[in-house]
Amino acid sequence: MSELSGDAGGSDHTPHHARLPWLARQFPPFTPRQWRVFWISTTAGYFDSYDGALLGLALKQIQRGLGIAEANLGNLLSIIRLGYLVSLLLSPLADVFGRRRLLLYTIVGYTFFTALSAIAQNERSFVAAQFLARAFSGAEATVSLVILVEEVDAAVRGWAIGMQGALAITGYGLAAIVFSMITIIPYGWRGLFALAVLPLGLIIPLRRALPESRRFEDETLAGERPRNIWQPLAALVRVYPRRLAMLVAVSFLNSMGWSPAGLFFPKYLQEALAWTPGQVSSLVVFGGAIGILGSIVAGRLSDRVGRRTAGSLFMFVAPVFAIWMYTTRTDAVIWLWIVRLFLDTAAATILSAYSVELFPTSHRSAAASALTVAGTTGAALGLFLEGALYGAAGSHWQAIRILMVFSMAAALIMFAAFPETAGRELEEISPEVAKAATPAAIR
Repeated sequence: MSELSGDAGGSDHTPHHARLPWLARQFPPFTPRQWRVFWISTTAGYFDSYDGALLGLALKQIQRGLGIAEANLGNLLSIIRLGYLVSLLLSPLADVFGRRRLLLYTIVGYTFFTALSAIAQNERSFVAAQFLARAFSGAEATVSLVILVEEVDAAVRGWAIGMQGALAITGYGLAAIVFSMITIIPYGWRGLFALAVLPLGLIIPLRRALPESRRFEDETLAGERPRNIWQPLAALVRVYPRRLAMLVAVSFLNSMGWSPAGLFFPKYLQEALAWTPGQVSSLVVFGGAIGILGSIVAGRLSDRVGRRTAGSLFMFVAPVFAIWMYTTRTDAVIWLWIVRLFLDTAAATILSAYSVELFPTSHRSAAASALTVAGTTGAALGLFLEGALYGAAGSHWQAIRILMVFSMAAALIMFAAFPETAGRELEEISPEVAKAATPAAIR
């Protein structure tokens, strides 16, 4: 029987889990504690997705409202993305003070600065608010992933990561729905950002419901918890340098192509195809509901066939559809975007799994933040290059097509160099350096 089938029970030797409705059978038999961690970590990511989606969806309106020059768009988006670099200083605090405490603090931080974006009076104040919002949202996403991975069983770890990502990214759908009403919501795009204050209402119930990671508690009892943020950061570089280099390279290169392609797409639809905001929202809501299934498929498939094979395949094919998408001027753009979103979310899910599986508990949060930092710098450079290529290529769309080569290179590195982690316990994959049995274990 599959690991996902649950315990046997009931009459006629039919497993109880097999008699449940189809949708219920897609979920593994989590304990109540695991379910609580799963839903809380997913909820935190939901509002983060909403915030991140607004910038791309309302880019045209923000540009007009703040008087941003066309040639400056790439640089502006690049600076905002660099805010994720600050999360490298925030996320390791989860290795020092605990996953639970930092998750709550980061929710407050990114909500506050997103709300400040709504009252920005000029380009500089908007960029500053969004920069700081990204710092806290990056740390929050990291800690949400870490606390989930440390609680679920090895056999369904990929599934849990994939389902968390799929449910969290539906925040993008919420953003798309409210974006379709941008002409009637008070204050337009500013009103959309003001809605980000809603997650603050979650803080009080989350403080009571969210448990601390058991692996972190065990490490604390054993006296192995880092005393300051510099210890996990130093261990990140010293203990598994080869793994860190591979992860950083793949995330950096993939984001160089992915970031411009994702952020400019609503603008492409409105300018190149003359779509209305309502049409853009409809595609994001209904097409996105199909596209984000890539996260679920990637989680389950990588548990079965392996992270490396599935991840490199998804990552290599996605740029092909992105190039096609930015070439067409017909309704074919609809299904091209859906397939490309499916592949992108699938590849991102597997890369996220690698970021927490390849490193031990003492610096797992620091390692997961390294993925964010690498992706951020790659995305920032990609946006900068898009701006530089804009003049020579003749359009944003041609510049984006050229940048897809970097995402393809990332896929080749993953396939050639990454180890396999599916189905293995975290302690087997990444033992603490003092407990590692062989030198090969800490490469």
